Amino acid sequence: MPALQPPVQDLFTYGSLMCEDIMAAVVGAPLACTPAMLPGFRRFLVSNEHYPGVIADDDGTVPGIVYHAITPEGWSRLDAFEGEFYDRSLVTVRYAHNTESQVYCYVFRPEFHHLLTTIEWDHAAFLRSGKQIFQSRYCGFKTLD
Repeated sequence: MPALQPPVQDLFTYGSLMCEDIMAAVVGAPLACTPAMLPGFRRFLVSNEHYPGVIADDDGTVPGIVYHAITPEGWSRLDAFEGEFYDRSLVTVRYAHNTESQVYCYVFRPEFHHLLTTIEWDHAAFLRSGKQIFQSRYCGFKTLD
């Protein structure tokens, strides 16, 4: 009988959840995290928003953060926070020294691709001018209470 694989408890984040304070607010506790890259994807700004979506693109690579050991309650809160635009999908990320791991990632659903701009989302710009606006107006936070 083959050995059972442990359930995936890690999440690759590439947008607002790269901010450890936002992630802790969403899942209900701070988590350990590791920088990583997501090959085969690109991230674009969502129209009229301050956050991005990722879509498959063989020529792309997206930098981000992997959070570890997310609890079942944390996953429920994340699913509610992400909402209908995203599917939680298994992806392969690459860490430093070329080690790889399968983790979850919220990928922008194809039926909503028309909501993505052609602007590559910039984390540094988000920290400078979008984070406070995002935190004050994003409706996903309301689903967590």
